[in-house]
Amino acid sequence: MSTFNQLSSLGDLLVEQIPGQETILACPLTVDSMSKVLQLASLNRWSVVPTGQGTKLTWGSAMINSPKILLSTKKLNKILDHAASDLTVTVEAGLQLSQLQKELAKFRQFLPIDPAYRDLATLGGIVSTADTGSYRQRYGSLRDLVLGLSWLRSDGQLAKAGGKVVKNVAGYDLMKLLSGSYGTLGVITSITFRLYPLPSDSLTLLITGKAEEINLLAQKIYQSSLTPSMFDLLSAGLVTRLGLGEDLGLIVRWQTTAESIDRQKEIVMAEPYNCQFKVYQGEAQDDLWQEIKSTIRHKDQQSSIICKFGIKSSCGVDFLNSTLAKSLLGQFHFTSGIGYLKTTEIQSLKELRKFLEAQKGFLTILERSTTENSFESLEPWGYQGNSLDLMSKIKQQFDPLAILSPGRFIGNI
Repeated sequence: MSTFNQLSSLGDLLVEQIPGQETILACPLTVDSMSKVLQLASLNRWSVVPTGQGTKLTWGSAMINSPKILLSTKKLNKILDHAASDLTVTVEAGLQLSQLQKELAKFRQFLPIDPAYRDLATLGGIVSTADTGSYRQRYGSLRDLVLGLSWLRSDGQLAKAGGKVVKNVAGYDLMKLLSGSYGTLGVITSITFRLYPLPSDSLTLLITGKAEEINLLAQKIYQSSLTPSMFDLLSAGLVTRLGLGEDLGLIVRWQTTAESIDRQKEIVMAEPYNCQFKVYQGEAQDDLWQEIKSTIRHKDQQSSIICKFGIKSSCGVDFLNSTLAKSLLGQFHFTSGIGYLKTTEIQSLKELRKFLEAQKGFLTILERSTTENSFESLEPWGYQGNSLDLMSKIKQQFDPLAILSPGRFIGNI
């Protein structure tokens, strides 16, 4: 019996042959049917790549070799439990972030993450790629927001970690292990998140100026008692592309009471630096942040390359202002030391990676043209650490047959 027919016989499952490929798209309607797919895949040693809406399938080393099954969670899209008084919510992995935020807004609550493709991305995919965004400044990484997880092992057995309460210290913290694992350890079926009250007011301050002035002001804000929810550096290339000026940019967003926002804005604008200030409020600031993200973190052409990089915060301005990065589209979360770059030049990435690694940083390719042969000489992850052996052993324990997203993670795990 063909793979397609075997999957179709399981029931509670939508099955589709992807045109021009050997890959079969399977969309289970229940967790039980998803478990049966994995059991069948394990029995036949079929490769399986978990996905939601498919917005991040090209991240990492994915889809270099077409998997046998593309296992989508998009039909598992319910809110399972919302404890509004406890500020927690449990959702199925296929629920889109935009849908969750819309429902939470009815209770004046929200989940503080701002990932790429936020209108389409599913929560399971966001957790699997640990894609937090600029909200990391105030609310921490995605791993700090996940309270509990349920996932299917490669053999189809259901496993759970964490719980539905904020103060949960029982057992191993497997939530952090699954977060950012790119579907190589299991298929996430549900997640419990920590929520926050929806801010009553919001304001964004865009500051542009020469690198030395921007660096001094950024350090001043970073070392102060000010409480921005977003705090990013923007490369001159990005500022120019957006028509916001020609120099380096610093963008700060506050989300709190109007009185606190006004006071913090006045403190920043009163600093004696030769910079230009522009205030955004209401929908204008939401549009600005969305334009920044779509410009730098969404593929706009077949040849565009989107990278994630890390470097010490104190080196962020110097890096974005360097001859290597100045003309590129760049965004840097000042406090976390994580940033994003977009370019079309393979050679520039090699030089950028070499520069960042010399500063004890890193550069990882997220999205790129899957037909670009010259990428063979530039491994996507660029990992230089010493924990590959440990990660391989974890992979062996969670997925002994290596059927889940084979070769997608660091070291072809």
